[in-house]
Amino acid sequence: MKPRIDWLSTIVPLITVIALCVLFMASPEQSSSVLSSIRFFLGEQFGSYYLIIGLGVFLLSLYIAFSRYGSIRLGKPDEKPLYTDFQWGSMMFTSGLAADILFYSLCEWMLYANEPHITDMGTIQDWASTYPLFHWGPIPWSFYMVLAVAFGFMLHVKKRTKQKFSEACRPLLGKQTDGILGRLIDLLAVFALLAGTATTFSLSSPLLSMVFSRFFGIPESNMLTIAILVIIGAVYIVTVYFGMKGVARLAAGCVYFFFALLIYVFVGGGKGRYIIETGLTSIGNLVQNFIGMSTWTDALRTSSFPQNWTIFYWAYWMVWCVAAPFFIGTISKGRTIRQTILGGYIFGVAGTFLSFIVLGNYGLGLQMHGELDLLGAYAQSGDLYAAILSIMDTLPLPIIGLVLLAISMITFYATSYDALALVGASYSYTDLPDGQHPSRAVQLFWAVLLILLPIALVFSENSMSNLQTVSIIAAFPLGIVIILMIASFFKDANEYLKKQ
Repeated sequence: MKPRIDWLSTIVPLITVIALCVLFMASPEQSSSVLSSIRFFLGEQFGSYYLIIGLGVFLLSLYIAFSRYGSIRLGKPDEKPLYTDFQWGSMMFTSGLAADILFYSLCEWMLYANEPHITDMGTIQDWASTYPLFHWGPIPWSFYMVLAVAFGFMLHVKKRTKQKFSEACRPLLGKQTDGILGRLIDLLAVFALLAGTATTFSLSSPLLSMVFSRFFGIPESNMLTIAILVIIGAVYIVTVYFGMKGVARLAAGCVYFFFALLIYVFVGGGKGRYIIETGLTSIGNLVQNFIGMSTWTDALRTSSFPQNWTIFYWAYWMVWCVAAPFFIGTISKGRTIRQTILGGYIFGVAGTFLSFIVLGNYGLGLQMHGELDLLGAYAQSGDLYAAILSIMDTLPLPIIGLVLLAISMITFYATSYDALALVGASYSYTDLPDGQHPSRAVQLFWAVLLILLPIALVFSENSMSNLQTVSIIAAFPLGIVIILMIASFFKDANEYLKKQ
């Protein structure tokens, strides 16, 4: 039987995106002011809410992996994994924030270097390289892994046919899942999906615009940035016609280009010893101070560091929990919950750490050795993208680095787009049994829908702070839904284990 379209979950997001596009483009200053006010209220008054959810989900991920729940196989008891470890790991790493990981790896230490909290902790050398690992490490990836096993259990073990957030809450909500409450949860999930897409594409695409401008001699402009977003969408559209095999191949290609870039910087930059030693120190600092960093609220607001950074990052990863965990849960069929969680930490956290340690510490090394005053240039211009290009210019044959950077980011964006559009398209169906995928036409509809808001934000010229605010606002109610989903998983899994 052909799956039926859920028009409410399809039309309402379309109308909302069009309205937001008009608002951002027509009144950028007023919309920016409203967003800032909401962010200040949530960050100042409810910052602990985000921190508690972050640490709590991480601890739960370890409990689930090493308890009796970890032995549950996502599928039939004797089912084999759908993909090889490399295919699975590469799709997992690239389905989420891989493009942002690459972007922030090159510049995040610069964002922290002049923060008062860094000097309170110690030196720029030790802590500007540690906080990126914290903000992109175990806690953020735990959001993905816990929800991935909850979705995987729902799809592959319980065989539920609605691939939506509300369905994951059914064990607790019961019949209310099919009513207004369930509808509200699904619409919230779709809006969070749009917010995450808008933030990630709007923050990093200007860097690609500068790379293309330098490579092809085209003047930088909003139209060039939009053209790049269209190219990313085109790469995705091509993969749609090859199905999941196309997604797997694209993800593998991403990883090859990504490692080629890391090797190029590590070997060509001539700072191998410094990169390794600084990375080792950063990991040591993180391990020793993990609980303190996870729970520090800066109650006296001496620096507002957690409000400006940690809370944003937890919110940012939470809004991406609508897409990436669902995708990871789908491709994890045939693996146990323990394998899924620990494999996620191995491929996800290890790949993320490697990126920040190699790319981030190379730039930090240039600064600390007095070879390039990146902090001075950034303080003067406020242009992160120009600072990143100046880092690439220090490498031998910088054109090679720019090509690898551009190809890696475009393919990373395209694979993230795969997960986004696939999950978004799933919300357009009332039922979608395990093993079935949305039609190409519906996926293409979502591909267009998801790219509209980033284009509007490019025109509105919002600052990084305003883009971050979109995620913080969307993540606030989503945190409650995440708690409901985890509680529902435990209830469902307990009943399943009793029957076994």
